[in-house]
Amino acid sequence: MPNAGEADTATAILQRCRTIAVVGLSPDPSRVSFAVSRYMQAAGYRIVPVNPKAASVLGERCYASLSAAALHETIDLVNCFRRSEEIGAIADETLALGLPALWMQLGVVNDAAADKLRAAGVQVVQDRCLKIQHRLARARGLL
Repeated sequence: MPNAGEADTATAILQRCRTIAVVGLSPDPSRVSFAVSRYMQAAGYRIVPVNPKAASVLGERCYASLSAAALHETIDLVNCFRRSEEIGAIADETLALGLPALWMQLGVVNDAAADKLRAAGVQVVQDRCLKIQHRLARARGLL
C-alpha cells in the first residue's frame, strides 16, 4: 500500500514535471502504458517513449534506453511500466543521469530502489497510476 506522503509527492511531481520518459511504453493501443501516456500527452505533458522494439509511439521517437533518451531530451520524470524486479536497474540509470523523479505504476513496488533514490534526493512514487493521480489533482484544483 502506498504511503500517504506519496500523494503529496505525486502532486508535486505533476505540478513540476512536464517531460515524461515512459520506460516500457507499448505501441499497442490496448495496453495500459499506451492509454496512460496518451492521456498525459493530451493533458499537455511531453512523452518520451523508451522501448527498444518500437520506432515511435504516440507520434514521438522511441529510444532504446533511458540513457539514449537523455542524450536527446530533457527528462523531468521517469514513468515505469516494468516489473518490480526491473526497477533497480532503472533506478540506477535514473541516478547516473541525475534525473529528478521516478514513478512506479500500479502494482510496481521496489522499496530498496525507492529508498536508494530518496536518499539521493530523487522524488519517488510507487504503486500509483499517473493518470489517476493527475485526475485527482486536477479535480482538487491543484493543477
